[in-house]
Amino acid sequence: MQLKEFQQTTVERLRTYLNALTAERHKARQIAELGIDLKHKWDEAAWEAVAPKEAYHSRHTPGGDPVPNVCLKIPTGGGKTLLAVEAIDLINTHYRGVRTGFVLWIVPTTQIYNQTLTALRDRGHPYRVRLNLASGDRTLILEKHAVFTPDDVQDNLVVLLLMLPSANRQVKETLRIFKDRGGFESFFPREDDYQAHARLRQATPNLDTFDQGNGIAAATVKSSLGNTLRLLRPLIIMDEGHKAYGELAQSTLLGFNPAFILELSATPPAQANKLVKITGQDLLAGQMIKLDINVYNQASSDWKDTLLASMAHRNTLEEIAATHEQNAGAPHIRPICLIQVERTGAKQRDAGLIHAEDAREFLLRNGVLPNQIAVKSSEKDEIEKIDLLDPGCPIRYIITKQALQEGWDCPFAYILTVLTNPRQASTSITQLVGRVLRQPYARKTGVVELDESYVYCFRDRTGEVIQAVRAGLDAEGLGDMAGRVVASDSGAPRAEFAIRSQFAHLTGNVYLPCFVVRDQATQNWREVGFEMDILSRIDWDVVDLSHFDTLQLNPKRTEDARVAVGLQGLADALRPTAAAAMPLDLVLIARQISDLTPSPWQAYEFAETALARLRHRYSDDDIRHDLAYVIEQLKDQLLQQRVPLAKQVFNDLIQANELRFILLSSCRQTAVPDKISAPATPPLIDERGQQPQLSLFDYRADDFNEVERDVVLYLDRQNWVLAWARNFAKIGYSIQGWKSRVYPDFVLFPKPESEFRSVYVLETKGLHLKGNEDTAYKEELFSLCNELCKPRPWNEVSQEMAQHRVQFQVIYEDQWRQVIDQMASGRS
Repeated sequence: MQLKEFQQTTVERLRTYLNALTAERHKARQIAELGIDLKHKWDEAAWEAVAPKEAYHSRHTPGGDPVPNVCLKIPTGGGKTLLAVEAIDLINTHYRGVRTGFVLWIVPTTQIYNQTLTALRDRGHPYRVRLNLASGDRTLILEKHAVFTPDDVQDNLVVLLLMLPSANRQVKETLRIFKDRGGFESFFPREDDYQAHARLRQATPNLDTFDQGNGIAAATVKSSLGNTLRLLRPLIIMDEGHKAYGELAQSTLLGFNPAFILELSATPPAQANKLVKITGQDLLAGQMIKLDINVYNQASSDWKDTLLASMAHRNTLEEIAATHEQNAGAPHIRPICLIQVERTGAKQRDAGLIHAEDAREFLLRNGVLPNQIAVKSSEKDEIEKIDLLDPGCPIRYIITKQALQEGWDCPFAYILTVLTNPRQASTSITQLVGRVLRQPYARKTGVVELDESYVYCFRDRTGEVIQAVRAGLDAEGLGDMAGRVVASDSGAPRAEFAIRSQFAHLTGNVYLPCFVVRDQATQNWREVGFEMDILSRIDWDVVDLSHFDTLQLNPKRTEDARVAVGLQGLADALRPTAAAAMPLDLVLIARQISDLTPSPWQAYEFAETALARLRHRYSDDDIRHDLAYVIEQLKDQLLQQRVPLAKQVFNDLIQANELRFILLSSCRQTAVPDKISAPATPPLIDERGQQPQLSLFDYRADDFNEVERDVVLYLDRQNWVLAWARNFAKIGYSIQGWKSRVYPDFVLFPKPESEFRSVYVLETKGLHLKGNEDTAYKEELFSLCNELCKPRPWNEVSQEMAQHRVQFQVIYEDQWRQVIDQMASGRS
């Protein structure tokens, strides 16, 4: 499963923090070993090194040990579970120094619990595949009633799934976890070895004991699951972490003596240590969510009219999806309509309240087949164990009351139809809107109707419905997307905005350059393709995998790692067992690196070569134990060498004049358009409440992040600027270099003395992205573009543009004003 750009940024941010954390912990240990009377707060120091502008809220075990804890703020639909799986490997590798060990994965609801458990236990699911790669195919997924041994923890990556109890059940559930029960005796001394129990309590003071009642110090430690967790010092993954900030919940979590706490939340509280803050804009750019949300508020007072309208819309979407699948060879999409009713219970079919069976009967009377309808309620679950994404699944309508409000996930859900009492509709929409946001296959189809979502309700004020949907987005961590909620009473989900009349002369007269090659079949110039023209020309035979001749596997465990798999005083009880006698799967390894090579055969050869080199020094068992590390190293080696090789191909083509950077009208989106399609959302305005005057189009406020907004509003006040344009990712002007395709943020048209002299293409970057690999690539590519884009006749456009020059520049959050001022002074 390929990570999206914002997910890669999240992983790299976490990796940087873990490296800092490890370094500061090592420094603290050195200070202690030297006997220096200095308390080095290593957890706080690590945070200060990576997030100096963010306050750190330290936490400690009952014994006073620091507990590193960070939160990844990931909105709904951003792949929190995938990032949690990635984080487990990162934390174990870069901080704990282990490949195995114990993970306590805590979720807030039954729905999320069941979905997570199903995914992690499915050996073919990407989440489980990633865990198996991290553990060398030695992963155990357990529930709280399961029994495990020290050997299990020593030799496997053990993931124990628990559900965070609701407030009125916390005490009861906590008591169950800490209740003495059989099965965990191997973690504890014999009952009659009181000295060993005393040493154990001294090493871990918060262990739960049996009260002797006579003041004798030799109280016996309970062999409970809770005490076992306290000894293992688990890595805690806290899904929906914002729900665990109550005093009792925090006390329980820290009482497990965790080595690390990772929270994932769409809406973390103020006291969370937010290491990463992903926005709705990030998810939209990553093609993860369906926006706009089009709200249809039916005027009729009859719920049947609303349901009939949503049925017709769903049928239209299915026809569009079928056509797209047939014509474009796209993956299957079967749009599903979620219907919220007022009652679902067998004995609740009261007059005047809309029941699930009322909705079912109406659907049946209007041509829907019985097997296309399912009810999801606390009493009846007709979608249990059904794969809704299976092309053979017939379900098109799911009727519910509250059962889908949290944790349920199906990207095929496109329409939410709310049939509840009008006074309750706003609350229902707020709770359920997140269920229709996920984009199928996390990839935009390019078909507007299939890339957006829809809400149907009736007898409610449109403004209130819009506010309810926006509140729902905010609750899902997507508050910055509130402007993408569109009132669609007219049935038009988007609006077209024509270029402003004073800039109409730019249409068709101004083009931006692109990299082009000559097509061998037609001998015409066409835009360069990365796979076709660059990747295919790389000489893969020069790839050097000698790194695997010296690669060290199975790195030495740290002190924390030894504690994590048992007790310092009971090391004899932890006996290593041989890895499973199974051959290494070259196909599996090749599949993991196939996105870096031009063919699966080439990937297989690289996998085979790497293993052959390792086998000179390691057995297959050793390699399998660290297989995730081997694959990670192989990926790193291929990527590190592919980039310079691709760059060499790129430069060689330029030197041979086979690759040119010129104006070509057939390149994608290189001309100034005469109109754009955009959501009918609030426009961009300045601090005085006025719209920009120099923008080519009336852009929407939610098209800009904070830095971008500041930049364009500043440009709009410059007397040397003729006009500026927002360039949209994935659909706007782009430059294909020797790596990824780059979509700049803005195009700036300065005022000419008589005719155009220059056009500026700008890319804005936040400070946290300064110096990273992606930014460095864009800066180098822009520098090449500037070198190649010297003034020259524009033979494929009108001669009035003969001296036109395009300049490309990356500008940073802390420098953009200075750079823009330099542009102005350079023209004077």
